[in-house]
Amino acid sequence: MTGLLRTDDFVAAALADSVAAAVAAGVVVREVTSIDEQSAVVRLLSEIWGRSLDNPPVPPELLRAFAKAGNYISAAFDDERIVGATIGFHSTPEKHALHSHIAGVRPELTGRSVGFAMKQHQRAWALSRGIDTIEWTFDPLVARNAHFNVMKLRAMPVEYLTNFYGVMPDVINGEDETDRLLVRWSLRDADVVAAASGIASVADPREPGIECVRVPADVERLRVTDLALARRWRLDVRERLATLLAEGGAVVGFDRAAGYLVRTGGVS
Repeated sequence: MTGLLRTDDFVAAALADSVAAAVAAGVVVREVTSIDEQSAVVRLLSEIWGRSLDNPPVPPELLRAFAKAGNYISAAFDDERIVGATIGFHSTPEKHALHSHIAGVRPELTGRSVGFAMKQHQRAWALSRGIDTIEWTFDPLVARNAHFNVMKLRAMPVEYLTNFYGVMPDVINGEDETDRLLVRWSLRDADVVAAASGIASVADPREPGIECVRVPADVERLRVTDLALARRWRLDVRERLATLLAEGGAVVGFDRAAGYLVRTGGVS
């Protein structure tokens, strides 16, 4: 990691957690600055999203501009091969946050916790630059991403965004609308610190005052086998989860069977 601006004990611990996560995943995570490596990042993300290089998720010239402006572009390397990538850019000055725009890992590496290693690198990078918050969006119907974000990272959903990107006809989104949850990762929170060192969180759907919002077990498969049913799930989750969040509810966990655990009334 280069360009560290802070070296206090908290940042040092985050950096150590980042290194440990990368070692556990069997990868090296680092920033990419050369045009060749950035081009490889564009190719990888295009492959993951099933898009042609004529219409990549992030244009290569924009990636060069992001890098020049001091934004976050990193990749996970398995030997010399790029197997994952993350791109983030700085938010408005008053928010003092990083917006993590896109992240992807080669599907064949599922189960190796490469994504976790990438997020820990991003956390250490942000903290070293005096940034205490990272935000990003994800599809609320994808259960594995919800579990990863909420339970493994302790990044908490704060806003429901209806059809945020419009229709994106690629292999991940299909022809469905692109509802998203905006999550906020408060990098110095005790739960986040514990998660960074590998301490797992446990969800309890039976806790008093909790509303459960279920999601399908595998919406990506459902979009291929039964798009109409996937869309019904979308509308149901949109109605329930968006309403609960708008009324002051707070997502406090995610359970694979029960779905999102929302404490009503805005009490966290």
